[in-house]
Amino acid sequence: MSPSRTDPAATVRAMTAAELNARIRELWLDGELPEARRPEYEALVLEWAAATRADVGPAA
Repeated sequence: MSPSRTDPAATVRAMTAAELNARIRELWLDGELPEARRPEYEALVLEWAAATRADVGPAA
């Protein structure tokens, strides 16, 4: 299944945590999140959290 406009999560899978963070910040550029962009925001936040966990090494 290829990424589509209806599945925002499918388009962000290969991004780094920094890239995802930048996309999240862009959504909030005007100080509020447009309701129509909420699904994209939620997908980005989930992917950002996963990318952040992947960037952290195991505890010593």
